Amino acid sequence: MSASRPPSQRTPAPGAATSAAGQPAATRTVPIAGMTCRACERRIEREILQIPNVVSVSASAPLGRAEVTTAGPVDDASLAAAVAAAGYEVGRTPWLSHDRAAWVSAGIAVVAVAAAVLLAEVLGLTRLASGTGEISEGGLVVAGLLGLAAGFSTCMALTGGFVLALSAAHEAARPAGAVVGIVERLRPTVMFVCGRIIGFSVFGALLGAVGSLFVLPTTVVAALMIAVALLMTLIGTRLTGLSPRLAAWSPTLPAGLARGLGMDAGSVSAYSDGRAAVLGGLTFFLPCGFTQAVQVYALSTGSPVMAGAIMAVFAIGTAPGLLALGGLPALLPARVRPGLLRVVGVVVLGFAIVNLSAGLRLAGVSPSILGAPAPTVAGSAATDDGVQVLRTRQTLEGYLPQDVAITAGVPTRWVIDSEDPQTCAVFLRVPSLGIAVTLKKGENVIDLPALEPGRIDYMCSMGMYGGTLTVLPPTEG
Repeated sequence: MSASRPPSQRTPAPGAATSAAGQPAATRTVPIAGMTCRACERRIEREILQIPNVVSVSASAPLGRAEVTTAGPVDDASLAAAVAAAGYEVGRTPWLSHDRAAWVSAGIAVVAVAAAVLLAEVLGLTRLASGTGEISEGGLVVAGLLGLAAGFSTCMALTGGFVLALSAAHEAARPAGAVVGIVERLRPTVMFVCGRIIGFSVFGALLGAVGSLFVLPTTVVAALMIAVALLMTLIGTRLTGLSPRLAAWSPTLPAGLARGLGMDAGSVSAYSDGRAAVLGGLTFFLPCGFTQAVQVYALSTGSPVMAGAIMAVFAIGTAPGLLALGGLPALLPARVRPGLLRVVGVVVLGFAIVNLSAGLRLAGVSPSILGAPAPTVAGSAATDDGVQVLRTRQTLEGYLPQDVAITAGVPTRWVIDSEDPQTCAVFLRVPSLGIAVTLKKGENVIDLPALEPGRIDYMCSMGMYGGTLTVLPPTEG
């Protein structure tokens, strides 16, 4: 949402602070439809300030209106003409679009995206990390291979929305009819990837210098995931055009910081190379399972140079997938690009749903449309030392079985056989019990105290994989 700032003003002539009748300056509210960003606000303010007797103007895209302070009579026709000259119109911005083409395009996009996801599953693209080997044994080579796998899977889910949004914003900012080459069209994605490589290198070097493991609390990761999802929702909604009112809520940087980064909306469009590069670098902090696995290894090296190199190589490995994704708006004919923006918006909204679901799971909220499945009774009878044993597996697909049952009132020895370390499932979290462990390949043992009857959710550090421990009352007899 646009940051608050003083209204645009011009220096009035002596005595202009009052009307012709000697009355003090008055402020009126003008509803304006179509504003979506700070650049929109600036254009409208600039045009309205040209009207005689207007002292200052403060336009707000999120509120869909402009506050106009006058020192004399200003008729409605003059205001409407100024707003039209800026490319907008006086009126209320609707919550839902009345454009049937936008809704049809969105529906087609939903079907296409669902088909693409199913195809990726059938072709095994979600299992690209399997067989890459242990990063501790392969070093830079395995880091690069993990990056390649991440670029077509989890990293794409987290950062793909931003890549598509940047590409779409770059296309939208170009004058109608402008002819540019493929290199220029790929520019936003290239800047994003370059910023990502530099950011990963710098932050990776800092990790190597730390020398001790630092794990963000689960609540912080959940908040970050939800924040990313909400941001992607705003971006996706803006690209689809399905809700003009929500499109105006897209967040922007504070004016001072934007100017410092060369992103001031008064001089550039919604897209800028600086914004793309900074956003790419900051993706280091997004909780992708592959990224976390490589970060842990980089941290363990204790060497800033080695850790920085490992993270940089990992980021380079993610480049092909992100470049392929970002190149979509560049490869299609110009006549289909307006519709493509809507399709891209649907994809971004899909990424938002994935991240929101994961964030809510980490926050302890696990909505299920189909209802919870019946748990598998995986606990054995109590052993001689009065401890029941629960055995499960961690694989590339998550945890098997997902939903298990144990007996209340009896301590539990939870034995987890970790079969594939190249997934965020190795970062096991049980928030209600305060458990946060990193599974090693092979058998891992977690000792649970005697628990009360109920349901306990567990999940990976990203919230992408999870399951439940159903604690059942002891059976009589």
